[in-house]
Amino acid sequence: MSVRDIRVFGDPVLRERAAAVDPSAPATAALVQDLLDTVQVPGRAGVAANQIGVAKAAFSYNVDGEVGYVLNPRIVEVRGEPVLVDEGCLSVPELGFPTPRHPFCRVEGVDLDGAEVVLEGAGLMAQMLQHEVAHLDGELYLQALEKPMRSVAMAEVRKAPWY
Repeated sequence: MSVRDIRVFGDPVLRERAAAVDPSAPATAALVQDLLDTVQVPGRAGVAANQIGVAKAAFSYNVDGEVGYVLNPRIVEVRGEPVLVDEGCLSVPELGFPTPRHPFCRVEGVDLDGAEVVLEGAGLMAQMLQHEVAHLDGELYLQALEKPMRSVAMAEVRKAPWY
């Protein structure tokens, strides 16, 4: 299909809780293809459907050479105390802040055939899973920041040329 434009902070679709998708619907297959095309732009680890303007529960990922997608994902397990990791977001361009993330995460969902998909991992995979599921809940990573850092981040957002 095509590489889609990324919606940025302030776009109302980023605050919407994504609706469940029907894996067998033709529109879902088209959405998945757009997500896969969009995540393969260099430097991208994940793209949630609402980041391309569609408030549906789907995201694509591109981590350590593994590219894929999951529909109707839900976090079923996190392990370890949250640690601060440097994080950015395509919807908050050119900025990054230390964000608390669990070191391990497991997500379950389905694919276009309705078959179960399990994604899990540590490091960048864990970070991406938590980040993308939060997007589908209508949350940006800025909301996960510790309060003093959130104040700094919001000041930087207000100064950004895209704001």
